Amino acid sequence: MTPGVVLTERFTEALRYAVVVHATQVRKGTDVPYIGHLLGVASLVVDAGGNEDHAVAALLHDAAEDHGGERRLADIAARFGPVVARIVEDCSDSLTEDPDEKSEWLARKQQHLDHLGTAGRDALLVAIADKVHNARAIVTDLQTLAGDRAFRRFKGTPEQVLWYYEENLRIALDPRNDLPPALTAPLLTAVEQMRTHIAAVEG
Repeated sequence: MTPGVVLTERFTEALRYAVVVHATQVRKGTDVPYIGHLLGVASLVVDAGGNEDHAVAALLHDAAEDHGGERRLADIAARFGPVVARIVEDCSDSLTEDPDEKSEWLARKQQHLDHLGTAGRDALLVAIADKVHNARAIVTDLQTLAGDRAFRRFKGTPEQVLWYYEENLRIALDPRNDLPPALTAPLLTAVEQMRTHIAAVEG
């Protein structure tokens, strides 16, 4: 039996770093501490056979996008190395320091999808784990909230959000990317459930 990845003090340091960076952040539309999402993505990455670089990047994948842009990315590179920094950069759909300077939601997501379509497997392992965790959260909301309330935290319409996850699923299922079923199967399930719930609400 092949031994699993060994997570060293470097992973622990990344966890401490993530806790500080995201200290006051909560999940959109909730009072749930954001660190729960980062731990969830790291867990999915480890379960999918990721190495320590992947696991560290999973903890930090939103740090630059949400807190500091290029300066934060440079700090991550200095602390955790260029491989982690490159994965974080590939997982970010914007690196501007001012949230008001971000481009329109749909354009930003399309640009990010275009980038993921050419990204390496290291980045995709973390990016798709992120989408799995997010898609599952959306499905849970759809099952527990009335109507389209689950989508009110997004700037896109329900149809646009579904499109975004369908496109991520298409990338995940591309055999050239060689992603494990531990990620592709739950994303497929979540997207199918999302599609069913949206159709029911609109029907």
